[in-house]
Amino acid sequence: MNKTKTVTEIVDSRNEVRSFNLSILTENKSGLLNAVTIIFTRRKINIESINVSETEVEGVSRYTIVIESTREKVEKVVKRIRKLIDVFWAFVYEEDEIYYQEIALYKVPTKVFLDGDNAEHLVRNNGARILVIEEDFIIIEKTGHQHETKDLLEKLKPFGVLEFVRSGRVAMSKSTRRTDLFLRELHNHH
Repeated sequence: MNKTKTVTEIVDSRNEVRSFNLSILTENKSGLLNAVTIIFTRRKINIESINVSETEVEGVSRYTIVIESTREKVEKVVKRIRKLIDVFWAFVYEEDEIYYQEIALYKVPTKVFLDGDNAEHLVRNNGARILVIEEDFIIIEKTGHQHETKDLLEKLKPFGVLEFVRSGRVAMSKSTRRTDLFLRELHNHH
């Protein structure tokens, strides 16, 4: 019976919807973003966050994609992504397997800082900083996890948030793998 429970737990964990982080190493080519995102669209999987940037290896880009799905669906998506011509490899990580951050910008009226110290204390106490001071508005920058940037947004709303924007997640695995060596090994294997 104990063995059956273990198998059931494994099946349940594969069917549980949770957050997954995909890290995809690709050639830096136009049109590839569309090819990658269509794989999610066809499977009706919403992309919560996407970031594409260069890596330390010239000509290689890294896509960091956050989705809410089941392990089973994620593995099928990654298998399909790996088949794309310009993709070197795709990795799947859960939250505890990566280090990650997002950046958020908040535009608030300048007058809220002239009316007392409350707004300034709020910025400092939340690990944010003032990025730009203009005559009519101030832009505040906060780096952190999504719940932290949303929390600051809620705290700033009473002061009159004019605009808010948050980046996609930027993440690195906790692995000690070097991208250049991994790609060389992958090339030699094929």
